[in-house]
Amino acid sequence: MRQTCERLALGLAFLVVASAAQAQTYTLTLSGANENPAVASAGNGQATITIDAAAHTLRVQVTFSQLNSNTTASHIHCCVAPPGNAGVATTTPSFVGFPLGVTAGSMDQTYDMTQASTWNASFVTANGGTTAGAEAALIAGMAAGQAYLNIHSSVVSGGEIRGFWTAAVPVQNTSWGAIRNLYH
Repeated sequence: MRQTCERLALGLAFLVVASAAQAQTYTLTLSGANENPAVASAGNGQATITIDAAAHTLRVQVTFSQLNSNTTASHIHCCVAPPGNAGVATTTPSFVGFPLGVTAGSMDQTYDMTQASTWNASFVTANGGTTAGAEAALIAGMAAGQAYLNIHSSVVSGGEIRGFWTAAVPVQNTSWGAIRNLYH
């Protein structure tokens, strides 16, 4: 009987931990019309951002094309209601791995939100001076629809295309790595 109770408790604990390990996925459409002020650009793109708070990761998937000129930077800004402008949250001038010097391209990178190199230093300072504070602020900003990704170009240095997040979609993540990370 005792072994049955222990197995039941272990199984229940696994289910609780597995359900808590849900990543949040956000999608957005990038365009010049979404910039503030709006930009006349045929440039367009799509992005998917996945935040796994348990693993402290930020996955950025972006595709873009038809920019007026070559890319110079891309990053996430937070935290302001659309269509406002906000400071840069992630590393500057650009995501590590983002294709620069092109008018079309794609990127799929995962960043460790516990690392200072993921963040803009002023965003960290403004949010308690720690990467944990920056992570919490970005997660809250994204959940509130108050963050955006933009792509800067040599002709439009303030940003040629951008998009604000749409609602998050929970993604079940029950990998052993994610469950293990909950205990660290």
